[in-house]
Amino acid sequence: MSTAIAITARLAAALLAAAVLGGCASSKKAPDWAVNEQGAAERATDAYLSGNQRVAEAEWRRARDEVSRTARPDLLARLELARCAAQVAALEAAPCTGFEAVAQDAADAEQAYARYLQGQLAAGDVALLPKAQQAVAPLAPEQAAAALAAMEDPLSRLVAAGVLAVRGPVPMAVVTQAVDTASAQGWRRAVMAWLINQQRLARALGDTALADQVQRRLDLLQATQK
Repeated sequence: MSTAIAITARLAAALLAAAVLGGCASSKKAPDWAVNEQGAAERATDAYLSGNQRVAEAEWRRARDEVSRTARPDLLARLELARCAAQVAALEAAPCTGFEAVAQDAADAEQAYARYLQGQLAAGDVALLPKAQQAVAPLAPEQAAAALAAMEDPLSRLVAAGVLAVRGPVPMAVVTQAVDTASAQGWRRAVMAWLINQQRLARALGDTALADQVQRRLDLLQATQK
């Protein structure tokens, strides 16, 4: 498991732990279900972004089963949002149906994050978002490149870039950062999605050299695809 995935998957685990352990701060050991959920969420995120759909689905089910042991739909909403965030990071336009099924029990922070992932922030939402996203959320795409570069966590950076793409066209600087981020982690699905986006933008800008370079990278990805 890569360090980046371990750090990033704690987005879901931290949200869950904040609710579960907040009332028992003296406890030093997380409940078994929370530990199991974190591990499954890490593996699911890695598998999904790497393009291993079968493993991703199995691990998301395992994580969901662990959270379901608590009988708390608000915690399940947080897990489903982590799954939706991974989809956004890979430019997947699928609806966030898992969250929608439990949205009525989600807290304000989760409602805000769901709107953020859909590119539909409401007034007051920014302060409720995960801290990593707060610096980028209010920015226009043309202003976001520096804030993205300052993000230490690769998946947080990729999610933020994906949200910018949900909101509308993004500049080459943002796309290039997303490509480089996904590439560095070996996240095949995300790399391919962002490369296709980069090639489309390069052609629109008349940059045939870049478009050809991107095609060579896509050819390499497809040649090594399992």
